[in-house]
Amino acid sequence: MSKKYATPLLDELKKGAFPSFVKEMEMAAERSDMAADLLGLVELSYKEKVTHWKHGGIVGVRGYGGGVIGRYSDIPDKFPGVAHFHTVRVNSPSGFYYTSDAIKEICDIWDKYGSGLTNVHGSTGDLVLLGTRTESLEPIFAELSSRGWDLGGSGSAMRTPSCCVGKSRCEWANIDSMAITNDITHHFQDEMHRPAFPYKFKFKVAGCAVDCIASIARADMSIIGTWKGDIRIDQTEVKNCETKGMNIQTEVIDMCPTGCMQWDGKQLKIDNSNCNRCMNCIARMPKALRPGTEQGATLLLGSKAPIVTGALMSWVIVPFIKMEPPYEEFYELVGKIWEWWDENGKNRERIGELIERLSFPRFLKEVGLEPVAAMVKEPRRDPFFFWSEEDIIKK
Repeated sequence: MSKKYATPLLDELKKGAFPSFVKEMEMAAERSDMAADLLGLVELSYKEKVTHWKHGGIVGVRGYGGGVIGRYSDIPDKFPGVAHFHTVRVNSPSGFYYTSDAIKEICDIWDKYGSGLTNVHGSTGDLVLLGTRTESLEPIFAELSSRGWDLGGSGSAMRTPSCCVGKSRCEWANIDSMAITNDITHHFQDEMHRPAFPYKFKFKVAGCAVDCIASIARADMSIIGTWKGDIRIDQTEVKNCETKGMNIQTEVIDMCPTGCMQWDGKQLKIDNSNCNRCMNCIARMPKALRPGTEQGATLLLGSKAPIVTGALMSWVIVPFIKMEPPYEEFYELVGKIWEWWDENGKNRERIGELIERLSFPRFLKEVGLEPVAAMVKEPRRDPFFFWSEEDIIKK
């Protein structure tokens, strides 16, 4: 198929050293009318500086309220190939591991029913299939599900959980992030497929505090691997780091956020009672330093991108929890949090926004969490101490 439309503005985006989504769209347009018309529509949007997508209502597949994002063009007569251009989210495997046969299988289905354009992976974590018509949704779902695939989350629901590769590839992982993500996905099938929350809720699981998936900034609940006890030190390997040219004082000691480390040129000492387990030193000297042996996770809550009230980073709500099957303590806490959110949240209000509106102390009290120092997010903003009558009676 030859290119239908002149796209001088999009052509500018093909210049430079970085890969261009325009080139990918042009490749898809060689065999797809939908992709070809998409190029024309996007070029027009750039020219007129206005979007030509409209929200045309909710579309989906039978039995599911999520997994499909409806999208329609407001100029269907001009670009009939994208009159409907719905996005299908496919639930990705933990750690984003695929066989080549699995990828080919999905691509064959998508070439049959859709535009051929994909996003691997979306920021939510799904494998995203970009652009199909309403009448193709049921056939796509039937073929995907018959081969063991499922749709992911969308709308005011639990979004598809995602994680780092964890213990499958990484020696720093303190928890089995892939197993945890898989269990959460299966445990909360109804919450993912049938939206019933005030707004979206995301789980992201990081094996350690290096947090390669940026869960602390992108997940309503971050599950980050950590440990109790002392960092394990191999003093010989510490010395080898210096021998190989590392400036231990500058690159490790001076970078420690709590100042809990000392280096005298011969021996590294760590005051583990003041260590906040940020993993910087371990990441700098992976052969010399290793996490402690009692491993678990820190749970954080509330991060989100800037939509209504601005970006939020997560708060610590549980400094240490053993994330081991069957995860009963974890699921019990999540249930309490969702119940509180359901009772108090406004429409399209994320859990972090609700906590900011009603206060962190109220959140802790009503979900049954005891306050601890690790929860402090920033210094106090005012000099006042607030208490309830119940607090005074206890004393």
